[in-house]
Amino acid sequence: MAQKTSTQSIEEYREMLQDGNPAELFEAKGEDLWKKKRGPKNASLERCDLGKGPGVVKGAFVELPRYFADTKRVQDLESRVVTCMETLQGLNAEEIANTPFGRGEQNNVTALATWIAAESKGMRFNLPQSHAEEKEFYEVGKRLFFKRGGAHDFACASCHGEDGKRIRLQDLPRLTGNPGDGVGFAAWPAYRVSNGQMWGMQQRLNDCYRQQRFPYPKFGSDATIALGVYLGVNAQGAKSIVPAIKR
Repeated sequence: MAQKTSTQSIEEYREMLQDGNPAELFEAKGEDLWKKKRGPKNASLERCDLGKGPGVVKGAFVELPRYFADTKRVQDLESRVVTCMETLQGLNAEEIANTPFGRGEQNNVTALATWIAAESKGMRFNLPQSHAEEKEFYEVGKRLFFKRGGAHDFACASCHGEDGKRIRLQDLPRLTGNPGDGVGFAAWPAYRVSNGQMWGMQQRLNDCYRQQRFPYPKFGSDATIALGVYLGVNAQGAKSIVPAIKR
């Protein structure tokens, strides 16, 4: 019998874990947080507009990041959730943005993003590009993707700009085009088995910058959202498998 490739072995490992994916716990917490009255205004998030109208969750994730007229900026899922936490519940958006990942309200943002994203599982990405800001963010994201810098002179494209790249035992998807269903952008938020944490796209991008030896970007920065637009538009038509499970 032919030997299994390392990629096949990793995929089998993920399939075995998927049945008991701990992300389900974050989903349940996120749904509870969405409906629970919290904050100085003692309100729930059930009127939060994620781009498809107040309170509409299903299908919102696969159309984010997008432009929002009320904030006059392009926002991804996590930054939009924080906007709703501030406007509807009275929580301090700046304090949340400055809270390290995995602590305090950032944990709640991750749980909310996990549940919201899971409501669009199996749906295909279709990010809007009709507004001038959305188009500009795509072009900025593209430039950032190929921008080299840091102590190692790395760019996002150093790992994800062509086929056949890998790190340790893991193949690295090419993200300059559509890598396929549930790959790259279409797999986050995801549960990280190696550290027992749930990661949203903001933390995923933050860690990529860490590995490139760049300064950490601020949570919800235009740079991270622009990269999300670039990756999300490139993933057009790909099916979301969120919440995924990662090594």
